[in-house]
Amino acid sequence: MAIRNLDIELLRTYVAVVDGESFAAAAEAVSRTQSAVTQQMQRLEGFVGKPLFKRVGRSKQPTVDGLQVLSYARRLLALNDEACAVFAGTELTGEVRLGSPHDVTETILPNLLSHVSTAFPGLRVAIHVGRSPQLLESLRRGEIDMTIAAAQAPDLQGLTLRTSPIVWMCAPSYRHDATQPLPLIVADEISFFRQLAIEHLDRANVPWRITYTSPTMVGVRAAVRAGLGVTARSVEMLGHDLRMLGDEAALPRLPDVSFRLYVGSHTTNPLVPQLFDSLINRSL
Repeated sequence: MAIRNLDIELLRTYVAVVDGESFAAAAEAVSRTQSAVTQQMQRLEGFVGKPLFKRVGRSKQPTVDGLQVLSYARRLLALNDEACAVFAGTELTGEVRLGSPHDVTETILPNLLSHVSTAFPGLRVAIHVGRSPQLLESLRRGEIDMTIAAAQAPDLQGLTLRTSPIVWMCAPSYRHDATQPLPLIVADEISFFRQLAIEHLDRANVPWRITYTSPTMVGVRAAVRAGLGVTARSVEMLGHDLRMLGDEAALPRLPDVSFRLYVGSHTTNPLVPQLFDSLINRSL
């Protein structure tokens, strides 16, 4: 059986159509006429042997087969562009503004920064540390280019970096008293982990009371370390100064959480798509 080769230019145009949701937007992105883009997509569909687009309202959306092609296309383009940059003696330069929750600054974030440094040594990264909901809002407002977040954002393009268990954690010296309401330490505003903890406690009919709140994870961690109560966070927050509350406490089991890397839907930073594509299918 003869080996067939995918056309990089067709894949580049295909990604532009998906990202721009129209042939017209793709034509502008790849500097071709709209009729040329149409012909390219007809050729790609002929090569794949399956329709790649469906119309949703006035926009072009990928079919199930189209999503599979999109995944391969992004990976192939990222490798192609990275190789071309190396052989041409050029590299990405400039700055990307990256958001990160406090929870992952010692786990996922260092691995992510290591990848960026290795793949794009000329790139500067400005790190913005905060809470997931605020970071996502900053991303939507265009104040940052990308962000790691635990909160779900279906309106934004993202990829999963890591899925981690959420556990009840406390200070090593903390002693659980089942005869008293569970002392909770939580963020003082709307928080994914706060809401999840309260929902699971209420569902299991476990009495609780909030003993300490803080606007930052630094404050939450300090209160937990001081033995003032218990908090529910991903295992990313665990360290030598904290421990998981065991089964003896009879607290409800908590679900896993996925930390995802999101990019702004209308980012104007040309570095972001290349960086994002280089991270697809990379284990962090």
